[in-house]
Amino acid sequence: MNSIKFTKMHGAGNNFIVLEDLDNRFKDLNLLAKVLCDRAFGIGGDGILVVKKSNTADIDMVIINADGSYAAMCGNGIRCFAKYVYENGIVNKELINIGTGDGIKIARLVVKDGVASEVTIDMGMPSFEPDKIPAITDKPIINKTINIQGKDYILNTMLMGVPHTVIIDKLNNYQVEEGKLIEKLSIFPEGTNVNFCEVLNKSEIRVKTWERGAGATLACGTGACASVIACNNLSLVEDKVLVHIPGGTLKIEVTTNGVLMTGPAVKVFQGETLEMNI
Repeated sequence: MNSIKFTKMHGAGNNFIVLEDLDNRFKDLNLLAKVLCDRAFGIGGDGILVVKKSNTADIDMVIINADGSYAAMCGNGIRCFAKYVYENGIVNKELINIGTGDGIKIARLVVKDGVASEVTIDMGMPSFEPDKIPAITDKPIINKTINIQGKDYILNTMLMGVPHTVIIDKLNNYQVEEGKLIEKLSIFPEGTNVNFCEVLNKSEIRVKTWERGAGATLACGTGACASVIACNNLSLVEDKVLVHIPGGTLKIEVTTNGVLMTGPAVKVFQGETLEMNI
């Protein structure tokens, strides 16, 4: 393989390396992600987003985390992906059907002078069913208290494209790094993302996320959605909520048909690697 052309993008600080693989030339996406996402020896990123041809949608998105693990879905990543495929002429539509590991997602772009300034994603419906998350338990995990190293955590866990656990409390009571204590609990055979969530009022929350396979990130779109759902189910917030995350703010709306997420997608730079054989 020769050099690899790439684009670095971020959605509210959650940053990705976007690669085109329309001809299936990459041999090992897992290794490629680990090499490229290394912030000391590579480009640096929370993961890679790979553009693939699709048989069922307008285009397919493959997500690999920085540690080489596969992710079915990523809310911030799919906004960046939608902007990329539109602005690079791969999909010439402002309403794009994107194939993901969590099914087809619909992206709605706000476009001005050929530039997508904002993207709304229909994230679908969450599931609290343990076998879908997956979680080893016979009951949904809602306000379930566990004790880890002498500290209590109250968990609300669901599948929002990927597994998410939400802890609703004052953010000052936690360090986001505590998420790694929950991420790989034996109850979660495939791990879980962990969101620490503070309710500010009925229409605003603050969230910090420990992402499975990436660690602490500046933003997590699926985590923002999961946090709103958990708070909404407990009547702590209304249906439309601003989610303040370290990298910015996302707009989340809970509807009868699913969850809508709106936020920015930003192109940072583009470049070309030296010759690689991956």
